[in-house]
Amino acid sequence: MADHLDLRDLRYFETIAETGHVGRAAKKLFRTQPALTGAIRRLEETLGTQLFERAGRGIRLTAAGHALLARARALRIASEDAVREIGDLGKGLAGLVRVGAVPTVASFLLPPLTREFLKEAPEVTFKTVIGHDNVLQAVLNAGELDVLVSFASRADGDLESHAIFEDEVVIVASRSHRVLRTKAKMKDLLAYRWVLAPPSVATRQWLDHAFHSRGLPGPKVQIETNLILLLPALIEQNNLLSFISRRHLGKGSPLREVPLKEATMRREFVVTYRKDSYLSPAARRFIEMLRKRGKELFDRG
Repeated sequence: MADHLDLRDLRYFETIAETGHVGRAAKKLFRTQPALTGAIRRLEETLGTQLFERAGRGIRLTAAGHALLARARALRIASEDAVREIGDLGKGLAGLVRVGAVPTVASFLLPPLTREFLKEAPEVTFKTVIGHDNVLQAVLNAGELDVLVSFASRADGDLESHAIFEDEVVIVASRSHRVLRTKAKMKDLLAYRWVLAPPSVATRQWLDHAFHSRGLPGPKVQIETNLILLLPALIEQNNLLSFISRRHLGKGSPLREVPLKEATMRREFVVTYRKDSYLSPAARRFIEMLRKRGKELFDRG
């Protein structure tokens, strides 16, 4: 039956499933609603089962729809990989490498890494996606990234990861903050307000747990942001505490570490890619450089 399924119809189906609404999917795909409903009708006729059911003002997948969604994603990724593989034949170290990176990596590793890589392969182009690890993981799984440089996470049978370096995340404050005038303890930090990443982010979860495991409430969050690169200015100008990589405390930084061993998070960075996905020669060379020189270049950055 699979050979009767149209890849375009499957792509439309996947987008409708993600948005839960034909109208929103049509806008995202720049197609008309009748075109999308026609695609769903053809799929349902071919498969002999209903794929969606009404849910309030939107729609949701049936059990059969959920089963097809996993297959549709796999087929789309395989199709896209095939196109890229054929297109890359004979190019050598050329083409596009799609890289996802958490903000600390984007700040301190990507600049020296891409500089060194482009000396060797000047015809390669990069598409970079910067974000938190939980968001980037989903983008990688969807086949929209070749390589992800993020934190070590739970094992996933479809992914392969290799450790490249470590760093530490610490509590920070502006140089003039009064928390630095004495030797602060965990409970003392509750007297101040914070700027932090959302609760879904690994570093925020670790910090909340550090407080809760000692019978303390979590930090009082004044500003929540998903863009960690903005934090130094937010911390300094609003007299807030935060929890960021020690790498942001380099020479000339307006911030200082609040020394507290029990609130120091050591984290491992890994390079991750999908096991069975197609990787161009350029992407494979990029991964090799990360594994061999990632720590050196991160320290240099």
